[in-house]
Amino acid sequence: MKTLFWRGLVILFVLLGFIGALLPGMPTTVFLILAAWAASKGWPQMDAWLLNHPKYGATLRAWRENGTVPRKAKWFASSMMLLSGIIMLFTNAPIAVKIFTDLTMLIVAIWLWRRPEPQTQILKTQNDE
Repeated sequence: MKTLFWRGLVILFVLLGFIGALLPGMPTTVFLILAAWAASKGWPQMDAWLLNHPKYGATLRAWRENGTVPRKAKWFASSMMLLSGIIMLFTNAPIAVKIFTDLTMLIVAIWLWRRPEPQTQILKTQNDE
């Protein structure tokens, strides 16, 4: 039953990550990080597949090893949150919902920019200068 729970979470997070890859404003990597975390609890084959994925594997491994986030991902996530926050202001949602969602995205953006960047990216940036 426990394995079924973790595998269900993996499937949910992978599906949300797939949707995020298609829809602007919805994250992909965050859901794949959650999928890898859940897979590590009860689906080793899926965990290995995610960590060795050609597009997302390096980012997932860097997060697991050092909690790092690439600068490009920070910019993209921040831009999408800003765009989503602006769009939210023009909806019919109650003002409390608008404030809560925009404040939540601001807090997430601050947290995100405080995360370290992968060392190879920092070295590459320094060599480019």
